[in-house]
Amino acid sequence: MPRRLHEGMRPRSSIMDKETKKLFRTLGYVSTVGLAMALSIGIGALIGNYLDEKFGTGPWLFFLFLGFGIAAAFRNLQLMYKRLKRESQD
Repeated sequence: MPRRLHEGMRPRSSIMDKETKKLFRTLGYVSTVGLAMALSIGIGALIGNYLDEKFGTGPWLFFLFLGFGIAAAFRNLQLMYKRLKRESQD
């Protein structure tokens, strides 16, 4: 059964002001940075390891794709920083 609002009470969604919502959105966004970096590096390493096993090239493709993963991780970090900076200016 839905609760009725008494006079002077605000709906629950308007209790948080805009700054608090912005803070929680920013914290959620920043908390994904580590996960995104780890996944980029891990996926690069897995692809390189798979290709090394398939073609018998030793550790060369592993290190190559690990480098690609690290580069992708820092690129993602840069894009996240730009987006966060743009959102903070709004």
